[in-house]
Amino acid sequence: MPDIIIIALGKIKEKYWIAAAEEYLKRLRPYARVRIVELTPEPFNKSSASIAKQKEADKINKVLEKYSDATVFLMDERGSEMTSLEFSEQLDKNSQPLVFVIGGSLGLAPELLNKYRKISLSKLTFLHEAARVILLEQIYRGITIIKGKDYHH
Repeated sequence: MPDIIIIALGKIKEKYWIAAAEEYLKRLRPYARVRIVELTPEPFNKSSASIAKQKEADKINKVLEKYSDATVFLMDERGSEMTSLEFSEQLDKNSQPLVFVIGGSLGLAPELLNKYRKISLSKLTFLHEAARVILLEQIYRGITIIKGKDYHH
């Protein structure tokens, strides 16, 4: 059973996003141990955006230190695009924990982007609540592909 950690800046606030995320977490329980680590985004304005982004990177790095044996994927619109089958292969080939990082409204700091593999859910930009639900659904889809379940057609 794989260990999957999702690091996300910000909490899900809307009830419909919470319900969707909880549904995929429930569906994943028989197949994976999924842990969500929510970090508080930094307040910012135009003049403090780069400082806020660095503070958020520091928070992310502090969590990543706990998972030094993990494979880390940054969710980034400029990352590699994959089909669901290709994504399932990424899930299947890793025996160590998998960490997915979803940035906040400022995106991720260059130090993170230069260090870890970037994958994209789409060339479109999603609000972080939607990105988290889409990521959870794709993890579920990927695992059902691996397990040969009747979900992906």
